[in-house]
Amino acid sequence: MVIHGPMRSAKSKRKRHGRHVQQELFRRGGKRRGAGRKPKGARAGERHGARPEFKPYHALHVVMRVAPAVGSLRRRKMYKAMREATITAAMRERFRIVHVSLQRNHVHMLVEAEHKTALARGMQGFQISAARNINIALGDGKRRRRGKVFADRYHVKVLTTPTQAHHTIRYVLGNWRHHEEDRQGRASTWLVDPFSTGILFPDWAELENRPWEDRPWMWPIRATYDPMIVYRPRTWLLAEGWKLCGSISARDVPSKPR
Repeated sequence: MVIHGPMRSAKSKRKRHGRHVQQELFRRGGKRRGAGRKPKGARAGERHGARPEFKPYHALHVVMRVAPAVGSLRRRKMYKAMREATITAAMRERFRIVHVSLQRNHVHMLVEAEHKTALARGMQGFQISAARNINIALGDGKRRRRGKVFADRYHVKVLTTPTQAHHTIRYVLGNWRHHEEDRQGRASTWLVDPFSTGILFPDWAELENRPWEDRPWMWPIRATYDPMIVYRPRTWLLAEGWKLCGSISARDVPSKPR
């Protein structure tokens, strides 16, 4: 094949400069700025970067956002679906969910994990189970719903200090008050959020130094209500360290965690 015109001159120019430059035939693939799948939808997804490093004695605040088509998680059938997912997650020793809070379009969790692999596998198992159960709940009784449940990658914040742990526990368990869910209907009579694991938190300020028979009703418990399955905290931060920063009241209206 004979090359004519500009291609010949370009090749001669490369030779005169003493180097050979291979012509780029394809521009796809390879590591480069801006490569990779882009977030879609009205809300941008979590960046596809490396997860933050952490130690086994740290605590983790995990946030997951659900797809708009799923609707509100603060419904009885959604609660049951998420509870089944906590049972699946409880089978893992190296990944432990300590607290869960279900809001309309997102989920807050306080988690302990031995390492990044345990976190990744634990979250993968939890999300797969939650998605399957939610799609079954949203089906017509014969066929389950098809489609994604979680809108983007989950976000992880590492908690390393008692102050961070205190603010995050207060924020996660009081998140329903932050979103004013406690002002609507029957919820206005509740002290803790039944769509969370607040009922399992033994260290509310309202429960301190009071005999069991004199403790206030956290909320009217139904015979058919089953709490979500979570672990008691094993890290010092979530078990005792947060107490260095004061007590946590069930009536607090938290701001965003620092």
